[in-house]
Amino acid sequence: MKIRYRFQICGSVLFTALNAGLGFSSPAFADEHSYIIDLNSKKATDLGTLGGSNIVASGINDAGQVVGWSTTTAGDTHAFITGPNGVGMADLGTLGGSRSEAFGINATGQVVGWSTTTAGDTHAFITGPNGVGMTDIGTLGGRYSAAYGVNDAGRVAGASTAVAGESDDIDSHAFTTGPNGIGMVDLTPMREAPGMSARSINNAGQVVGQAFHAFITAPNGLNKIDIDTLGFPDRSSSASGINSTGQVVGEFPSEDRTGISHAFITGPNGTGMTDLGTLGGPFSEAYGINDAGQVVGRADPAAAGVVHAFVTGPNGMGMTDLNSLASLQEGTVLYDARGINNHGQVIANGSFVPGIPEPETYAMLLAGLGLIGFKSYRKIA
Repeated sequence: MKIRYRFQICGSVLFTALNAGLGFSSPAFADEHSYIIDLNSKKATDLGTLGGSNIVASGINDAGQVVGWSTTTAGDTHAFITGPNGVGMADLGTLGGSRSEAFGINATGQVVGWSTTTAGDTHAFITGPNGVGMTDIGTLGGRYSAAYGVNDAGRVAGASTAVAGESDDIDSHAFTTGPNGIGMVDLTPMREAPGMSARSINNAGQVVGQAFHAFITAPNGLNKIDIDTLGFPDRSSSASGINSTGQVVGEFPSEDRTGISHAFITGPNGTGMTDLGTLGGPFSEAYGINDAGQVVGRADPAAAGVVHAFVTGPNGMGMTDLNSLASLQEGTVLYDARGINNHGQVIANGSFVPGIPEPETYAMLLAGLGLIGFKSYRKIA
């Protein structure tokens, strides 16, 4: 069995394909938007775009600065950062290529992600405070790397190929760095085959990610430990987020072994795994967690094929459809939530569908948009 990872899945390409495949008359039939949802006031703040029509928000810090990627007026896709509380959007540029995407941000506004280079490679990057200056982190020796998480010291977690000629979809190694993205360290043990990715890192330096099993490391990225999959070691799983106490969130296949995922949360330091359930349908995935243990992600409601953003209470208690907690324009549906900060601000991605199409078409659209996910996916062959 081989687990395959791929860095670059383009949401805008998927969206265009859906429009064509479903016979929509115009890409403007459904507009993509990203929001900050304040759980205290229920206010939804639209982040806008870099001039284009597509946007994905992927990370938030406690100041409410948001990062992600957006299409530009020229049609390129660039990483962005906003000011506090999502106000104002700045283009982070690229490493010389035409595309960049941002995934993580720390307390000082250092941003990490990936960008294409002038040579046509894909390299991880880190910026200075408040997104100023993009620095190439390099690779482990191959042509591909991507950074997904960063802590307040600027230690980065991500994935990279290690040998020139390796493929980004099957040969990735997990990595971490020293402060400010300096010094890339391979976390994939020699005894393990490639196909491993580090997804998040906390201020203690604990790294989480995905191989065949979700994993967590000791502080400073040492001693990788598999996270128990509820007593079934033959199940694959992946970890996407970690908080200051080492609570981990991610997804694992449900007990009926159909391959459909359920979101999970662990106790401190990755011990124990609790199934977070769903919104009534068969599927859920968790992406982010704050220090209170509130979890965000996406899940199926009872209506089959529709994907909605969710949020839980502290320590993963009580999964709630985020759409029911936000004051949204009629016709807007939040299909995933990528992050939550310690002030109860959630970043969510949604679609505005004027007039709301017939239920069957609407369900297909949202299901497709929900597949955008993170910029990596796993294929078991």
